[in-house]
Amino acid sequence: MSDDASRWTRWRRTLRTLDVEVALRATVASAVPLAVLVAIGRTDYAAYATFGAMTAIFGRSEPYRIRLRTVSTAAAAQLAATGLGILLAVLGAPPAVELLVLAGLIAVVIVAFNVLGVFPSGPLFAVFGLLVCAAQPIDDGTGWQRWGVAWIAAAFAWLLAMSGWLLRRAAPGRTKAAFRDLTRAGPTRHDAWRDPRLWVNVVQNVVAATAAGAIAVAFGLGHPYWAVVAAVAVIPPARAAHTLQRGVHRVIGTIGGVLLTALLLWPDPGVWVLVLIIAVCQFGAEILVGRHYGAALLFITPLALTVAHLASPAPLVGLIADRVLETVVGAAVGLICVFVARRLAEVDRLPPPSGVMPRIEP
Repeated sequence: MSDDASRWTRWRRTLRTLDVEVALRATVASAVPLAVLVAIGRTDYAAYATFGAMTAIFGRSEPYRIRLRTVSTAAAAQLAATGLGILLAVLGAPPAVELLVLAGLIAVVIVAFNVLGVFPSGPLFAVFGLLVCAAQPIDDGTGWQRWGVAWIAAAFAWLLAMSGWLLRRAAPGRTKAAFRDLTRAGPTRHDAWRDPRLWVNVVQNVVAATAAGAIAVAFGLGHPYWAVVAAVAVIPPARAAHTLQRGVHRVIGTIGGVLLTALLLWPDPGVWVLVLIIAVCQFGAEILVGRHYGAALLFITPLALTVAHLASPAPLVGLIADRVLETVVGAAVGLICVFVARRLAEVDRLPPPSGVMPRIEP
């Protein structure tokens, strides 16, 4: 077998065993609740179902005993984020209060995820859920119903994430052939909160989120939360390498995704076609996100824009323009925070100047 053929065979095997199962359950977790909402004529609840369904993204390759802990923690984070967002919307909270809630959520999620070994350990999905739900006008007393939709979607996603346990027990002889090996350890780190890098990561995310949101509001952009999400998305987790590449990938991938969204939504497709687009984009995003972040954004961007369009239809040109501008603003702010943190880390590792004795602590 040639090297190219061997490489293609390994790629197909890895794709099947590492990605497809996660992509399928994430797709089903998002598509089924959305289909139900479309069927009963409540597409205005689509955002809440989507954020609850994000529970299925977690626990990718973990044994089920560990996955039970991580997926349950992720579900709690998503439900807390959507619930807080709904509460802010009902109360009509001012931006200062929303900022305080956002900062608290970022800190709690980062610390809890790192202590409990949740992967991905960043606050991106919780931040997205909080801000989008807070931006939805709620003046009809349906706050509890909207949160209930998120609970139902999260419960369904939780069951899907854990369903492989039953499937493996039902076909133990075919487990190796049909399912991927569950190898990720996901250990708890009860002393993670003592790590200074963890708190540096908290500060990075809070500063980037605050600055990106403030700039988007100052320029009068229509969806400031997208700038905040873009800023948080380019910041690596605590203890990860600080790289500028992720931010560049985000900007380029988002622009490509926006162009693709325009092609998909310009004919003004029906709601069932929108659900199909969301399902396909969710599958593609999960297949690619661990391989190439920029390529994954060709699916993530249409996914986010289509959910927003389904929940609250808006002029397409304005929606796409906001997405591009706010992504550029947020990614730029996030990149600055990444660069500053990297430079500070490099300075901290530098030896003392010549002729200066390092201080020895008693």
